Amino acid sequence: MTARSVGGETSQTLDRGLAVLELLARADRTGGWTVTELAAELGVGRPVIYRLVASLGAHELAARGEDGRIRLGLGAGRIAGAVLPVLRATAMPVLRALADDLGVTAHLTVAEHDAAYALAVVEPRVADLHVGYRVGTRHPLDAGAAGRAIIAGREAGWSEPQPEPVRTSGELQPGAHGLAAPVLGLPGIEASVGVVALTELDRPEYAARVLRAADDLRRAAG
Repeated sequence: MTARSVGGETSQTLDRGLAVLELLARADRTGGWTVTELAAELGVGRPVIYRLVASLGAHELAARGEDGRIRLGLGAGRIAGAVLPVLRATAMPVLRALADDLGVTAHLTVAEHDAAYALAVVEPRVADLHVGYRVGTRHPLDAGAAGRAIIAGREAGWSEPQPEPVRTSGELQPGAHGLAAPVLGLPGIEASVGVVALTELDRPEYAARVLRAADDLRRAAG
């Protein structure tokens, strides 16, 4: 076997392992996968999946439950925790532009189990009044535009076409209006970009600008 073929084989194994992780991270498959399902999805034989899952399991990146289904392991959560600060830094210029363009508070929110967590918040530099929204704020996923946008992303399987932005009024704070869109293309992370204001956000240009911010972040993080 030549050095070139060894490298090709290693690359193929790595590619397949990463593909398995991406499948395990899919938000619409939180119940896990069977070996047969993974093999069919990747177009490989079951023995290949057994070997990949064994390797991933050795690093706690995949785990087989009592029901025999395969899910992400605890190690994947640790990696995700390391990724979030990078995502936050990547999002800051996008949020700054969004906040200043619309004169409202902009935020990046990620899902933490059944809660929405404000990972990054940027307030507009020029605005008469704006809503105070703190980093670290948590609220139920089904309350507020940010969480509802994440749910919309789940329902769409986190794939194109981009779901429409979600609007809410007064769900988290009386008199506050929210507008948010899911951010696609972040494997293993469920996120939304949005704005919150004291005035209604029903103008078409607001929705278009939030959608552009979601796409800008997807591209920057990719």
